[in-house]
Amino acid sequence: MSNMFKLMTWFSMLCVTGSTLVLGRNNTAKDIFILAGQSNMAGRGGVNHGKWDGNIPPECKPKRSILRFTANLDWEVAREPLHVDIDIGKVCGVGPGMAFANEIIRSHRSRTGIIGLVPCAVGGTSINKWGKGSRLYDQLVKRANEALKDGGGTIRAILWFQGESDTMVMLIEDLCLDLNLPSLPFIQVVLASGEGTITNIDMVRKAQMGIKMKNVKCVDAKGLPLNADNLHLTTMSEVKLGLKLAYAFLLSFSHFH
Repeated sequence: MSNMFKLMTWFSMLCVTGSTLVLGRNNTAKDIFILAGQSNMAGRGGVNHGKWDGNIPPECKPKRSILRFTANLDWEVAREPLHVDIDIGKVCGVGPGMAFANEIIRSHRSRTGIIGLVPCAVGGTSINKWGKGSRLYDQLVKRANEALKDGGGTIRAILWFQGESDTMVMLIEDLCLDLNLPSLPFIQVVLASGEGTITNIDMVRKAQMGIKMKNVKCVDAKGLPLNADNLHLTTMSEVKLGLKLAYAFLLSFSHFH
């Protein structure tokens, strides 16, 4: 039975909650991507004065082949805002995740034809809050492992928007070890603005681009327009970032065929 046929079968048995299609736990193979870091990964596109404008660009429209792992550890059809139940207490908007997933599907390079996004990003968090043994680290590892249960797919990469110091190398090594994926692709966004305790952006950028690990690739957010707060990416900047992340993955990790 093909993955797409299985997915269509789920649609005949799904639970409808509002406008979101909840698929629950399932064992259909998915290409799984973990989204982690700070607010620009969680998504602040279209958020102004504490409200999201609800604008969803075509690149971010939902597809039945793109799923999201909820805070309740269920799969549902993904839609913006992806981090609505993860980055709680904050207003989430458009992030890079949906544009990334749609581009992977459009490229016909998905092994399964189904993308599973696992949101883990939390705004305003320093790198120290992501270290091994921290709540955020443990939550990421738990969510990643839960997403894999019952043969539910393979983790293809971690998409990361955060970075402050050399502790990034240790974090990457720890995650690869604890997820039992020593060569797991780790695609990090080189910062263009500061959040939380980040004060020297140039120093951080230099440290990020100086990481020399075969499984680590960088995409640069510099030059992408920011909201009026000069901190968060605009909606279209988030879209462009999602496409950059997709191209980096497709070009750098050629085994993804």
